[in-house]
Amino acid sequence: MNTSFRTTTTTFFFTLLLSIAFISCNDLQESPADEAVVDADQLLADVEYLASDELEGRETGTEGNRLAQAYIEERFESLNLSTFGDDYRHYFDHPDGEFTDAVNLIGYLEGTENPDRYLVVTAHYDHLGINEDGEIFNGADDNASGTGGLMAAARYFTVHHPENSIIFIAFDAEEKGLMGARYFVENPVVPLDEIVMNVNMDMISTNFDDELYAVGTYHYPYLQPLIEEFTAEAPIDVLFGYDSDEWPQDWTMASDHGPFHQQGVPFIYFGVEDHEHYHAPTDTFENINPEFYVKSVETIIGVIEGLDGRLDEVVEASEGVVEYE
Repeated sequence: MNTSFRTTTTTFFFTLLLSIAFISCNDLQESPADEAVVDADQLLADVEYLASDELEGRETGTEGNRLAQAYIEERFESLNLSTFGDDYRHYFDHPDGEFTDAVNLIGYLEGTENPDRYLVVTAHYDHLGINEDGEIFNGADDNASGTGGLMAAARYFTVHHPENSIIFIAFDAEEKGLMGARYFVENPVVPLDEIVMNVNMDMISTNFDDELYAVGTYHYPYLQPLIEEFTAEAPIDVLFGYDSDEWPQDWTMASDHGPFHQQGVPFIYFGVEDHEHYHAPTDTFENINPEFYVKSVETIIGVIEGLDGRLDEVVEASEGVVEYE
């Protein structure tokens, strides 16, 4: 072996080792395990835009509502969520003609182990619009916050692939009588008996006591010990209630989880207690609690991930539970 060949060979292997080390370092830096559960900047930017005056309160059928649709659709596309049909848009009309061409936006991720078994994660993106006095009801907490949480959850599970398929739905016309959810359960994109449960987010950003309610365990009591386990180390307090006549309010039918419940699909609804900005023009981005909101979304994603990993238990338990009205 001559000297020039030995030098060339040594240089080659040294360069190769450096390349491997560089690639390995980059892999470590970009490892999904090192990523934050929630991209806080993106989450807050989502709510700030959806609750901006430009969208004029996102009332169903308005230009502001259509701008919200386009924004959510673009985010779904950027995450490469799969579609049922040609695109994410699923149109529906009010049965009494109050509106036409409302839009549910639906994407999904296929499960790695049980592709034909589904969790459905939901939030409504519409709100109340503008009143007769020209006041904009921006709906930051109700429900730009839930919509932001929905997109954050979709982002998380595109990296941390679920065992079961997850359908992500941004509902329209919740403020018109839960019409988006009602349309979906009457025209599901998969058979209802393949949907194990619904996790709904509606008003999850405006609380200053670090308290978030997980509603629905009165109807589906087997879910409470699971959620308690999944939230044992959560950065906020997850409380239970508001799902029977034992409480000042019963939220069983208060949001888009209601139609799922009526069809026998178990649900957990995450939300905060009513506050001074509820259904008021003051429900603006400036009045949410950003720190609580980020922690709230992180907590909800943790519950979804926990449920995904223990869905066999949910299926077995649900088969022995009598549905409550």
